[in-house]
Amino acid sequence: MRTARLINPLRAAVAAAVLFVPAQTASAAPAPPAAAAESQTEVTVSPVDLDGPVIATVKVTVRNSAPQRLRSLKVSFAGPVGWAVQPSVQSVSGSFATGAPATATFHIQVPEKRSGFVIRTFTATATYQGGDGLGTATGVRTDRSGSPQANLAAAYNGVAITDESATTAGNYDGEGNSFSAQKLAAAGLTPGAKVEALGAGLTWPDVPAGTKDNVASAGQAVSLAGQGSRLVFLGSGVGSGATGKATVYYTDGTSTTGSFGFPNWSFDPVDAHGATLVASTDGRNRPDGYGNATVKYRVFANSIALDPSRTVEFVVLPANGNVHLFDMAIAS
Repeated sequence: MRTARLINPLRAAVAAAVLFVPAQTASAAPAPPAAAAESQTEVTVSPVDLDGPVIATVKVTVRNSAPQRLRSLKVSFAGPVGWAVQPSVQSVSGSFATGAPATATFHIQVPEKRSGFVIRTFTATATYQGGDGLGTATGVRTDRSGSPQANLAAAYNGVAITDESATTAGNYDGEGNSFSAQKLAAAGLTPGAKVEALGAGLTWPDVPAGTKDNVASAGQAVSLAGQGSRLVFLGSGVGSGATGKATVYYTDGTSTTGSFGFPNWSFDPVDAHGATLVASTDGRNRPDGYGNATVKYRVFANSIALDPSRTVEFVVLPANGNVHLFDMAIAS
């Protein structure tokens, strides 16, 4: 439903996963950890119209699956930070038997649609008495617009490798410096070369020297299909703060997030941030030609854990441009 009426701004919190929180009870003496009670209250959020600007109507459904009746129900709803919601909380009258649903309706102000691939997260939280006795349950919905990049090569945005006879095209570190194609070849990293690291089969960029060959990570979404125990990244860092979080989205709509990092391409310890050294080259290309021959410039691998029971659909890269990626692959 569209309308020209505006909603007063309301800062909304965004949650990243479903959370069920049991009430805390006092204990006279320490006891072994008890298994968390399983929620019997399901909270679902209807699809959200992202084709803004628009005031979208959203329905939140709370379903009681516990043997006891659920009562005193209140439902809150929030979207991305800065998206106004009315009302922010609704009380739902009555009590609800096993299997009975309760519905609360909200209106959210959706801004003008952004170009490219965007993930929006919406959160609904129910508080109640009775039912499963947990007192609160939260449901999260993620809606997407646009499509991820087809692969990492489609996201290349910088030149890390140049020929020693033509160095000016490179700018790996923001100062015009780059890897030497000749020295990388001496270390086994030629265009399209296969690289085995941390159990994954990776591929060195299969492009000519002096062309875009790596991704300075900035939260890009990149398609990647498969199953395995970990996602392996091939790259190196600029500066000593080349760390960040990558989020993996699975075909069933779930996701996992993991942190990783790379050492600086020179000088940092080779195992900084838990990385593994893949290759080391002598010197680098500068805008005025090859130089720094006594310094090692390096490529690393690092990884994050995957849920091996799920199939990967795409990956959202860290929002840190100091993390540079040449490839990524799933390890079994």
